[in-house]
Amino acid sequence: MTHPLILGRRGAALAALGLFAGCANLPPVPTATLPDRTGGGAILDPARQAIFHTASAFASSTPLAGRPAEAAQAISEAEFLAVELRHNSRWTEMSPIVATAFEQARPEWRGALGIAADAPAQAVIDAMTRVRLAYGGQDLSAAAAALAPPLVTPGGQATLARLGALPPLPRTARAASLAEREIWRIQRQGSGDRRWP
Repeated sequence: MTHPLILGRRGAALAALGLFAGCANLPPVPTATLPDRTGGGAILDPARQAIFHTASAFASSTPLAGRPAEAAQAISEAEFLAVELRHNSRWTEMSPIVATAFEQARPEWRGALGIAADAPAQAVIDAMTRVRLAYGGQDLSAAAAALAPPLVTPGGQATLARLGALPPLPRTARAASLAEREIWRIQRQGSGDRRWP
């Protein structure tokens, strides 16, 4: 007859193995990156720059009207922040309300442009970066080509037109504003990443 204590230990060991196996099957943690940018020879903090730029870009009641290249940059930054603020441990000092606000705002900016709801954030970032660079090179055909189905519907010139005439995005504006306020709060309290200026 097996002793009850041995059965208990075996059960605990089997449960631990099951838990470990379950963890091993979890999907990888989402990640997203913005293109490398430098300013005056110094490497900029992409997350801080994205927070400040999106807060400014979406603050207006007619955000980014007539500025499709800047709109593309702001959308790519919002996509980045929706992933970065939730999954990067650097942001543990920031209120979780901010990450939730970006996640809740994502259908708003994606819906405005016809971006697929299930598109990976990095695919959207890459497409919007190609649009911005194409505008910088005055190559509108390349900008239109960067916005193709199934990532974006209808895509092409129609989506470029939407990008140049974004409607008000109140949820997006709120998320960006919350992030900016949190950055300043963390800095005032002297906590967070000490590398920040």
